[in-house]
Amino acid sequence: MPDNLSQSQIDELMKRMHSGDVDTEVEKKPKIKEYDFSSPKKFTKEQLKSLNGLHDNFARVLSSYFTSMLRDVCEVEVVQIEEERYFEFNNALPDSSLTGIIDFKPEDEQHYEETSLILDMSTSLGYLLVERMLGGTSHGSHTYIPQRDFTEIELTLLNGVFEQVTKYLQESWNSYVSVKTTLASIETNARLLQAFSPQDVVVIVAMSVKMDNYSGTITICLPAESIEEVVDSFKNRYSRTTKQQDPEKDREKREIIMDSIKKTDIEIKAVLDQFQMPLGEILQLQVQDVIALNKNINSDISVMVDDQLWYSAKLGVSKLKKSVKLIDVVAV
Repeated sequence: MPDNLSQSQIDELMKRMHSGDVDTEVEKKPKIKEYDFSSPKKFTKEQLKSLNGLHDNFARVLSSYFTSMLRDVCEVEVVQIEEERYFEFNNALPDSSLTGIIDFKPEDEQHYEETSLILDMSTSLGYLLVERMLGGTSHGSHTYIPQRDFTEIELTLLNGVFEQVTKYLQESWNSYVSVKTTLASIETNARLLQAFSPQDVVVIVAMSVKMDNYSGTITICLPAESIEEVVDSFKNRYSRTTKQQDPEKDREKREIIMDSIKKTDIEIKAVLDQFQMPLGEILQLQVQDVIALNKNINSDISVMVDDQLWYSAKLGVSKLKKSVKLIDVVAV
C-alpha cells in the first residue's frame, strides 16, 4: 500500500469501516514479563504468599503501635513483596536515611543460620515520631522535614521506637517459627550500609504508612539465602492440605461436635411484652399496683434464646403450672 492515500481510497476505507468490513479493534498482545535467567528467582509464589501473610500480621500490630505513638489514626499495610539484588535496594535508598540493622537468630541453629535484616523507615516518619514524642500536636504540618541530620537526642528516642518495632517483628515471626530478633544499630547514611554483598538476592517487603495529610513507607530487606529454608519450613507446616477427607470420619466428627453442643447451657425465656416507664413512676410503684401492658393476654408471646428471638408461642397452663406452647419458628 502506498504511503499516501488518494481521496477516493480514503472514502472507500471510511465506507468499509462504517459498514463493519474492517476490524478496527487493536489486537490484544499477551502480557510478557521479563525474566533474567542469569539471576533466577529463589522464592516460589507460595513462599512469597507465606511471607505476605506474616507481614500482614506485623503491619496490623504496627498500625496500633503508631496510632498510640502519634495520637492519630494510622494505617500500615503491605504494598508489595518482590525479589531483587541487594545493590538495587541499596541504590534506591536516599543518601539520608533512617535504617535499622536487626540481628535475626532462629532458635533451631542446627538447621538455620543466623543472619541480619534491614528495616528502613522514611526520615519524614522519623521526624514525625520525634515531634509527637516531644509533645507535638496533630494540628501541625505532617509533611515538614528538617533539612538536617538527626541529632543524638532524636536518634536516642528513635532507638526506642526501633527496639519496639523489632520486638513486634519477632512476635510476628514466632507465630510461624521460633526466632529471636535484636536491634544491632541504626544508620542514617545508606551508602555506609554493608550488610550484604551487592549481588546477593534479597526479598523486599514494602509497607505504606498512612495518616491524614501524611504518607510514608517502611521497607524490610530479607536475605534470600538465609531466609529461604526458614520460610519453606513454616510454609509446609501451615499450608492447607487438599487431601479428600474420609466421609465417615467427617460424620463422626460432626456427631462429636453436636453432642458437645447439646450439653451447653443456654438461657431461654418467654416475653409477653416490653415497655418503658419514667423512673419517677417506677419509684412510686406499690404492692397491689396494676401495670397495663400494650398486648392482649391472648396475644402471641416471644420466646428468646440467649436474647435472640427464635419462636412465637401462646401462653397457657399445663398441670397447674404456667406454660408456653410454641406455634411458629421465627429464626433458625
